[in-house]
Amino acid sequence: MSLRVLLQRRFAALFLTQVLGAINDNVFRHFLILTLAYAAIPRREWESGLVINLAVVLFLLPYLLVSAWGGVLADRYDRTLLIRRLKLLELAIILLAVAVIGLGHEVLLWILLLMMGVQSALFAPVKYALLPQLVSPTELLHGNAWMGLGIFVAMPLGILLVGIMVSLPEPWQRIVIMSTLLMLAVAGVAASLMVPRVAEPRGGHSVALLGTSLPHRLIRQASREQKLFPAILGISLFWFLVVGYLASLPSWEALPGSGAGEGMAVLLMAFSLGGAVGALFCARISAGRLEMGLVPMGAILMGVSGLYLAGLSTNGRLPEALMDISLWQWGAGFALVGVGGGLFVVPLYTLLQIISRDAQRGQMIAANNIVNAVSMVVAMLYATAMMAWLDVGQRRFVASLGVIALLVGLVLVTRRPRPVLRLLVFTLVHLIYRLRFRGRHHVPARGAALVVCNHVSFMDALVVGGASPRPLRFLMDRPIYESPWLNWWFRIVGAIPVDADRRDPGSVRRALDEVSHALRNGEVVMLFPEGRLTPDGDIHPFRRGLDIILARDPVPVVPAGLAGLWGSWTSHYGGRALTKVPRRFRARVALYFGEPLTPQQARRGEGEARVRRLKEEAERWVEPAAASLSDT
Repeated sequence: MSLRVLLQRRFAALFLTQVLGAINDNVFRHFLILTLAYAAIPRREWESGLVINLAVVLFLLPYLLVSAWGGVLADRYDRTLLIRRLKLLELAIILLAVAVIGLGHEVLLWILLLMMGVQSALFAPVKYALLPQLVSPTELLHGNAWMGLGIFVAMPLGILLVGIMVSLPEPWQRIVIMSTLLMLAVAGVAASLMVPRVAEPRGGHSVALLGTSLPHRLIRQASREQKLFPAILGISLFWFLVVGYLASLPSWEALPGSGAGEGMAVLLMAFSLGGAVGALFCARISAGRLEMGLVPMGAILMGVSGLYLAGLSTNGRLPEALMDISLWQWGAGFALVGVGGGLFVVPLYTLLQIISRDAQRGQMIAANNIVNAVSMVVAMLYATAMMAWLDVGQRRFVASLGVIALLVGLVLVTRRPRPVLRLLVFTLVHLIYRLRFRGRHHVPARGAALVVCNHVSFMDALVVGGASPRPLRFLMDRPIYESPWLNWWFRIVGAIPVDADRRDPGSVRRALDEVSHALRNGEVVMLFPEGRLTPDGDIHPFRRGLDIILARDPVPVVPAGLAGLWGSWTSHYGGRALTKVPRRFRARVALYFGEPLTPQQARRGEGEARVRRLKEEAERWVEPAAASLSDT
C-alpha cells in the first residue's frame, strides 16, 4: 500500500478522524457490554441474551433509519463542515457518557450508545462521499484500503484497551475509561479541523430531507443503477458473511469470567488483523488500478476458510487456554476469513464511489449502508434458525457460510473471467519485469476514450492493459491476435483483430464497427497506430486507422509511450519474435501516459508526436539497464 497517500495531509486528516472515531466507538461499546451491562445482570435480573440482542439492535437501528438522512446531507451541504460538526456531536455525546459513567447509571448509557450509533450512521456516508474529492482517481483504491485498514484495526485495539482498563481497580477503572473516551473524542475533533475544504456538491436538492419514506426511495433509486446495485449487494454479502462467522463463536463460553474470554479476544483480533492484511494486500496488488478480479478471489478465500473452520468446529465450546493449539488453528482460520474479506470488499467500495455521480454519491453510500444493515439482520436470523431452531450444529452452520462464499466466488469467475485473468496475467508480468508507470490518472475515470501507444513486442497489450486503471479493449493486427502463445488471452479480454495489410477489407469494416460499438458503450479502446511490431525499436509512422476511428467517433485520445521491451524474446530484436529463448528477467519496463488530446489534435498528427516524446521520457528511466542488454 502506498504510504504516499497516507502522508498527504488532505487524506491523513480524514483517515485520522475516522480511526479515532472508530476506536472511541469500539471502546465505548465494549466497555458497556463487557463491564457495566454484565455487572448489572445479577443485580437487575437481566437476561444475558437480552443484553446482547439489545446491543445489536442499538448498533443496527440507526443505520436502518438514519443513514438516508446522512446521505442527503452529504450531497446537499459542505462535506468538510459536516465532518467537523458530526465530530462535535460525538464529543457532546462522550461528555454526557463520561458524566453517566461517573454516576454508574446503566440505562442512560444504553441511550448514549444509541446516540453514538446515530452519529456513526450520519458520519459514514459523509466520509466516503468526501474521500474521492481528497485523492486522485488512481489513489482512490489506496485510500479505501487505508480506510478499511483503520476500521479493521480499530476493533482489536478497542478490545485491547478495554481489556486493560477493566483490569484496573476502582476507582481508577472509571477514571481511565472516562479520560480515554474524552481524549479520543477531543483528538477526533482536532483531526477533523485539518480536513481541507472541498467544492460543495452540486445536487441532492431534488430529494426531500424529511419524510419516513426516504430510506425506501434511496434503495429504489440505487436499484435502478445497473452497475452500482450489484456492488451494493456484494458489500452486503460481505457483511452477511462477517456477521455469520462471528455469530458462530460461542456466546456463554466467551463471556468474561467463563474461562474463554481470552480465546474470544484472540479470534476477534485474528479476524480484524486479517482484514487489515487483506486491505494492504489489495492495494499492493492493484497498484492504483481497480482490480475487480480480487472480488471473486476474496470470496473463494472466505469460502475455503469457512470450510477449514468447519473442520475445526468444537460444537460450541472454545478452548480455554491460550496455549491450546486448537485456539491458534481457529485464529488462523478467522485471520484467513479476514484476509479474504479485505480482498473482497475494498474493490467494491471503490467501485461504488467511482460509479456514483458526485451529486448523489452520499445518497448511494447511504443506500448501501441501509442494505448492509438489512443483510446483518438476515445473517443473525439465519444463524438463529440454523443453530437454535434447526439445531444443525456449529460445524454445519460454518460450513454453510463457506459454501455460500465459495459458490459466489466460483460463479463470479465463471461469468466474468476477464478481471481474474487480467489480474493473474498482470501479476505474472510484474514478476517478470520491473515496471514503472506514470500518468495513469490521464485515462478518464468514466466515458469513452482511445489509448494509443507505440508497438514494441507481443507483451505490449498485457503491460498497457494491466497498467490502465480501467479495462481496455484492444485493436490489434490479426497475425498478433492469432499468436499461438497469447490468442487465448486476447479472446478473453475482448481484443478486436484487424487485417492491417487490408488483405480482407471486410475484416477492417467489422473491426471498425466493433470499435464504434465499444466507444459508444463508454468503453476505453487501445490501439497501436503503427499497425505492427517495430522491426528496429523505433516508432514508425502512424497509419490512417486512428483518423478513421476519430472521424466516426470523436473521443479523447490518451497518448502513451512504452520503453524497455525492445530486446525481449517477444520483440523482433535479434530475429522474429517468439522464436528466441527468453534470456531477460526483471528487466526495466516503463509506460508513461500523457494528457488526453482532443480528436482534432490527434488527427493533426499531434498524437504521434506526443507518443514519441513519452517514449523518450520512459527510456530515460530504462537506460541504466540498457547497458546489460548486450549481455543477454
